[in-house]
Amino acid sequence: MKIFKSALSKQSAIIVLVLGVLSFGALSFVHSEDEKKVDMVVLSTKFGDMTLMLYDDTPIHKQNFLKLVNEGFYDELLFHRVISGFMVQGGDPKSKGAKPNAMLGRGGPGYTIPAEIYPNHIHKKGALSAARQGDAVNPQRESSGSQFYIVQGNPVPEQNLANIESSRKKSEPGFNGYTDEQKEIYETIGGTPHLDGSYTVFGEVISGLDIIDSIAAQKTNRSNRPLEDIEMTMKVVKMKMP
Repeated sequence: MKIFKSALSKQSAIIVLVLGVLSFGALSFVHSEDEKKVDMVVLSTKFGDMTLMLYDDTPIHKQNFLKLVNEGFYDELLFHRVISGFMVQGGDPKSKGAKPNAMLGRGGPGYTIPAEIYPNHIHKKGALSAARQGDAVNPQRESSGSQFYIVQGNPVPEQNLANIESSRKKSEPGFNGYTDEQKEIYETIGGTPHLDGSYTVFGEVISGLDIIDSIAAQKTNRSNRPLEDIEMTMKVVKMKMP
């Protein structure tokens, strides 16, 4: 009888140990799966949703954008400047509840962000970029603390891109030309390469590119403000990298 109890105790101990290992393994798997997910932003409009992936190598812009989204800063703001074939712009806090004829585009959170401009981030269709004041008053090319634009653009003919590339090589000592992949993107998907090297691109649309087209197709007034308000809301979500 004692032997039976001893054997049973050993068997129970083994079962507990195995269950513990399995439980630990399951927890480790869940933890590992969570680690594979990153913060992304879902931007919602009346036309549908866009999912924005933010770049890790533009950390100042990324953390600022996430902070504002989490605070609800962008909720109910308008896409106040829309130019078909070019881009759609928003992020002016003064656009919330703005009257139809109100001039927009000068508002912000009260601060700017140092430029994070890198040649590996181009103004392809869907690029998420920071708006800013012009070089004359902003030679450091610091970004607005909240205003952004999302590129629509158009396919770029090979010769046009070659001309832009040549001009940039002359004016930007650190620019060695577009990669073959970047050239293919511009020539097929499209974008606005003439903005490269001048504005910070800190993310991109990874789903919902058609929403950009819907916004850009809206009729606008002389200030490029849509005649019918296009409000946005944003939220941070955990998602796997594409």
